[in-house]
Amino acid sequence: MRLDKFLSSAGTGSRTEIKKLIKGGVVTVNSSVCLRAETKIDPENDTVCLFGEVIKYQKFIYLMMNKPKGYVSATFDRRLPTVLDLVPEEYLHFEPFPAGRLDIDTEGLLLLTNDGQLAHNLLSPKKHIPKTYFAKVNGCVTETDILEFRHGVTIDGGIKTKPAILEIISAGEISEISLTITEGKFHQVKRMFEAVGKKVVYLKRTKMNALRLDEALSPGEVRELTAEELELLRKGF
Repeated sequence: MRLDKFLSSAGTGSRTEIKKLIKGGVVTVNSSVCLRAETKIDPENDTVCLFGEVIKYQKFIYLMMNKPKGYVSATFDRRLPTVLDLVPEEYLHFEPFPAGRLDIDTEGLLLLTNDGQLAHNLLSPKKHIPKTYFAKVNGCVTETDILEFRHGVTIDGGIKTKPAILEIISAGEISEISLTITEGKFHQVKRMFEAVGKKVVYLKRTKMNALRLDEALSPGEVRELTAEELELLRKGF
């Protein structure tokens, strides 16, 4: 990897700023001053310092966000704020993107990463990665609904969903439920309840694969995953 690209990927500045720093003699590679931006280095084995401070190489970033309402799960939108607007500047040089999407009015666990292979595994229909949601539903959810969801329901357009696990937390005029699905059709949770004559009025994703949302994160807050959490996310693939 080129030295200037390495420093850029570490968030030390723009390419122009980095080239000036290198020419200024404040960058060393294995204790020797390096004045050429195009110098090739081994990010895993060479020691690069800027102003005497070791710069660590990190290829991928994995961020957990507690997504609030009002933000679209995209890297860019002409009209609406995106989840990237909530990501601290220190992570933006990694160019993270949302792995999957939550509707603009849906809250909860959202993964942002620049690891395309991990995102593909999480979203691939062949992997059947479970995703769990907490919802408030207008209408009394019953044992009959649990059985229907267990066998898959036919949503609008004649599409039958895969079996889902529906748990009733409280039932009444407004019911509270937990629902685990293994696919990600457009507005799927809302459409499944519409298929049984009910309406979702609040939706929050609480779990993706074996990774749970850190409830200590306020809506809009972001933090890096721990190594243990990353393993929970990768469980099964």
